[in-house]
Amino acid sequence: MSRSLHDTANGTLFGIALNYQGLLEQRLSEFNAPPYQKPPVKPVLFIKTPNTRNTHEGVVTRPDGERLQPGPALGVIIGQRASRVSESDALSHVAGYTIINEFSLPEDSYYRPAVKAKCRDGFCAIGPSLIPASSVPNPQALTLKLLINGELVQENNTANQVRSVARLIAELSEFMTLEAGDVLITGTPEGRVDVQPGDRVDVEITGLGRLTNHITAEQESR
Repeated sequence: MSRSLHDTANGTLFGIALNYQGLLEQRLSEFNAPPYQKPPVKPVLFIKTPNTRNTHEGVVTRPDGERLQPGPALGVIIGQRASRVSESDALSHVAGYTIINEFSLPEDSYYRPAVKAKCRDGFCAIGPSLIPASSVPNPQALTLKLLINGELVQENNTANQVRSVARLIAELSEFMTLEAGDVLITGTPEGRVDVQPGDRVDVEITGLGRLTNHITAEQESR
């Protein structure tokens, strides 16, 4: 992680689940069944704890006996405090954008906090650099690609997000203040895949570069 990104993106890591249309559509039958009866009407929020922070070229450990899934996501770094901001003004609170690989064990339910699935050491890779907001005129027109050992396995576009970056900032700042340095992980699209020890995992986002991580087995990292 570059020094500028490290210094700027030093706040809380807020993740947003179910923020791609395709993923939400895949789960509609589950959400419409008891006990929930309907899909979520507000952003499904989770937090990646500080121990999850990882870097470009960092190693990610697959826990023994578990499945490990990468999660390509656009990262939004808050540049100035945002409290009850309007959607039209929200992007003025953004310092810049970066690539995030939000690693997770498979999730059983979006209605329960998935701490054990999402908060393992090294499960949030960020980088390689911070791209200023002025260099990303439209954050809703970015292509995300996930490559495993050089092979393209997942591709989507931020145009398919349920909530835009601006809408996310507006809705979240309705009930909590976002501080400078906070990072919004704006969602992983449908089509998560498993990775194995020895794999190289790359995430590319239009204009933001490439974030690379290497998967190792638990016993190898001890």
